[in-house]
Amino acid sequence: MANTNQYINPLIIQRADPYIYKHTDGYYYFTASVPAYNLIEIRRAKTLAGLAHAAPRTIWRKHENGPMSQLIWAPEIHYIDGKWFIYFAAAETTALDENGMFQHRMFCIECDEENPMTSEDNWIERGQVKTNMDTFSLDATCFEANGKLYYVWAQKDKAIRGNSNLYIAEMENPWTLKTDPVMLSKPEFDWEIKGFWVNEGPAIIHRNGRYFLTYSASATDENYAMGMLTVKDDVDLLDASNWSKSKEPVFQSDLETHQYGPGHNSFTVAEDGETDIMVYHCRDYTEIKGDPLYDPNRHTKVQPFTWNDDGTPNFGKPVPYNYE
Repeated sequence: MANTNQYINPLIIQRADPYIYKHTDGYYYFTASVPAYNLIEIRRAKTLAGLAHAAPRTIWRKHENGPMSQLIWAPEIHYIDGKWFIYFAAAETTALDENGMFQHRMFCIECDEENPMTSEDNWIERGQVKTNMDTFSLDATCFEANGKLYYVWAQKDKAIRGNSNLYIAEMENPWTLKTDPVMLSKPEFDWEIKGFWVNEGPAIIHRNGRYFLTYSASATDENYAMGMLTVKDDVDLLDASNWSKSKEPVFQSDLETHQYGPGHNSFTVAEDGETDIMVYHCRDYTEIKGDPLYDPNRHTKVQPFTWNDDGTPNFGKPVPYNYE
C-alpha cells in the first residue's frame, strides 16, 4: 500500500475540482477548474508526483459569447470506446438568475486522437448534454456498469428547495441521455445545507461488489464536506430505492491540521496499480475575502485510503500540507 505521506500536498496549487485519470498508456491525465474559469487544460505524467511539474496544454477555450462563454467549471476527462471525452459546465453570463443562482448547463467535447494533449483543432464540440429540465446543471461524470454507460450529475429542480440534487441516467452515447433522469439524493441533512443547500461533484468507485458514489455538500468554504451513496452492483442502478445514503459526512474539514472544505473529489489508483487514491481540493485557511467561489486557493491534493472490514471505504482525514 502507498504511504499516506509519500505524496507532496498540495500536489497542484490553485486547481479546484480536480480529476485524475490513469490511462492504459501508463500516463496520469489531470484536468481541473482554472482560477480564471476561461479554458480547459490537460497535463500528464507517468507518476502522480510528476503532475505537479508537468506542463499544462490548453485544449479548449471559452467562446466569446453564447452558452459556453462564461465560468468554465469542473472539467472531467474520460476515455470511452477508444475516444476521449471531457465533460464541463459553462454559462452564458456571470449574472445570477431570479433565484440567485448561476446559469450553467453541461457540455461535452470529444477527441479521437491517441494522445488527447493535441491541438485545440482536434477537439470537437458535441454540444450541451440535455436533460428533462432546462435548469442550472453541472459536475457531470460517467461510468460503465454491466455493459451500459451511466451519467451522474448535479441539477436544480425548481420544485425542490436548494441549489442542486444528484441524478443518474443511462446514456445513448457519451453526449446523449437514453433514459429519464432519476434523482438519487437531495440536500437534507444539517451538514448538507450549511450556507447553501447543495449536492454536487459526484464521483464513482467500484469495489467489493458495490458502487460508491461520493459527492460534496454545503457552501464551498470550510463547510464543504463529502457524503456517500452506495448501491450493489447487481441491481437496477436506475431504481433510487436500491441506493443507500450515509447520514453523516465521510470526509470533512479538520480544524486541527487547518484543512478546510475538502471536496469535489475523484478517484484514481497509485503507481503500484493497487492502492486507491482520492483526489480532492482543499484550503488551509478560512478567512476568505468575498465570494469563496472566486478565491483561487483551493489546491489539488491526493491521498491513499483504505477499506473497512465491511467493504466500505475509509477516507480518514485530509492529510496536512507537507510541501515545506
